This record gives sequence, structure tokens and C-alpha cells, in this order.
Amino acid sequence: MNTSKILVIGSTNVDFLIKTAKLPSFGETVTDGIFMQNYGGKGANQAVGAARAGGNVTFVTCLGQDSYANELIQNFQQDGINTSFVTKEVGVSTGSALIMLDKDGNNYLSVAPGSNYRMTKAHIDSAIEPIKEADIIVIQMEIPFDTTAYIFELAVKYQKKIMFNLAPARPFDLTVLNNVYAFVVNEVEAAMVTGLKVETDEEIKIAANNLLEKGCEIAIITLGVRGSFVASGEVQQFVSAYNVKAIDTTAAGDVYCGSLAVALVEGKSVIDAVKFAGAASAISVTRLGAQPSAPKRDEIERFLSS
Repeated sequence: MNTSKILVIGSTNVDFLIKTAKLPSFGETVTDGIFMQNYGGKGANQAVGAARAGGNVTFVTCLGQDSYANELIQNFQQDGINTSFVTKEVGVSTGSALIMLDKDGNNYLSVAPGSNYRMTKAHIDSAIEPIKEADIIVIQMEIPFDTTAYIFELAVKYQKKIMFNLAPARPFDLTVLNNVYAFVVNEVEAAMVTGLKVETDEEIKIAANNLLEKGCEIAIITLGVRGSFVASGEVQQFVSAYNVKAIDTTAAGDVYCGSLAVALVEGKSVIDAVKFAGAASAISVTRLGAQPSAPKRDEIERFLSS
């Protein structure tokens, strides 16, 4: 495991997943599905993705006081994640997600935030030591933004790098981008932030550079099967996706972000880091489930070498 420290702060969910031949239309019932219960949540998925990719990971999250909490903690610990800053909140359930998948890996997803919306500045203060020690802090948008904004304040105070994944896409105070090291968005999220169309290659380049103008050091727009576009002061480059047969894309972006954080703290160039993240993500979409799909380091390296 790499000694560089990755701190992930974010959400945890229990995922209830049904895979059917096709997704239902409004009012339609589709039967003959396959049911799975997995662990998810963008923060948890990114923490697990980073740990399996070889990262030294501490995770800050809020769980409910329910039957899932201890199982989730044990699951994190099995991947070598430091769970000292995982808390159980009274009177609320652990976050949950209902997911429907079709045969091509397309999905409908509905989330009940539960304990994720209980994460406050006090929880962040309790994790001040791992914040001070972190080489990179990874955050998303499934906890209250007031709490996320406070993480930015502390990152500035202690001069820490932040990877900010704007998922799910929600309005936020754009001034925080002045304090972002790597800003990772998909086309929809990039369009929301920039107010620009993000479809053609030229539009993607313009949008990425608009994100740089808003303050981040590195802008990465993920493009699904098209790959990623990377923009920084030194780099303007498309990175192709790997050709695989997708069966479940649920946590592809989360695995991408977790493994990207690992590659960056290891000192890889941003392009090599994106290729590493793309490989991890490509492996993940060939498997069912969120956290179960995250590959281990040796799998990523074998994939890249092949």
C-alpha cells in the first residue's frame, strides 16, 4: 500500500438493485429480474475504489444506527480502510439507493440520503488530524454543501489538495473552485457549471478551459465510452476509453475518482493517472454492483499491460 494518505469524506448507502431485460416505462411493471443487495454511496465507493487500487485511505462518513452499520464498517475494514472517523447517527437510517438496471447496464437510480445528511461541521472537526495529514482530500455532493464548503475552508487553511467530484450534479458556490486541485465532472455536470454545450470535441475543450478559468488547477471531463478530456496549464488532451462490454455502470465514475486519487498521490502524470483511472473504471463496468465492482491493484495493472 502506498504511504501517501488519501482522505475521502462523503456518503455511504445500502444499494438495492434489480436487473431486468429492459427498464420499465412510466406505470409499467417489468418482471423476471435478478435482485442484489450491495454497499454503495459515492463517498464509500470512492474510498473502496481507492483502497483496492493501492491507496492508504481514511474515510469520514455517517451511518445510521441500524442493522447495516456494523456490516458496512466491517466491509470497509476488509479493504484496509481506516474507519476511526465513521460515526453512527441516532434516529436515522443509513442512506439507501434503489437501482434498476437493463441488460446493457443503463440504470434508473433513486436515493434516500438518510444519515448522509446528518454530516455536520462537527464531524469534520473530529477528523481534523487526518485532514492535516492528507496528501489529497476527495469529496463529492451527497452530503450537505455547508459541510462541504467547510472542508474547503480547512483545506485552504492546511494547504491541502482537493479532488472535487461534482456528483450528483447540484448547484454550489462556484468560488470554491479557486481551491480545487482536480475537478472531475461528466458532460452534464460540466454543462451545468459552465452554462455551455458539452457535446462536440471543440465544445468539450472550451468547457474544460472555462472550468480552469473558474479556478481549478486540473479539469477532467469524463465522457463515458468516449473516454476523458484533461485540461491544465500544461495539458490539453483526450484520453480514449477502453473497449469493454458493460453490464453495470452504477459506480464507474466513483471507481474512476478513487483510483485517480491514488495515481495522483503516487506522482503519476495527470495523463497516466487518467489512463489508470480509466482502466479501473473499465473493469468495474463489467461487473454487477457498486463496491463489488471495484478492481484491485493487480487487476488494474494486468489490464493496462494487456
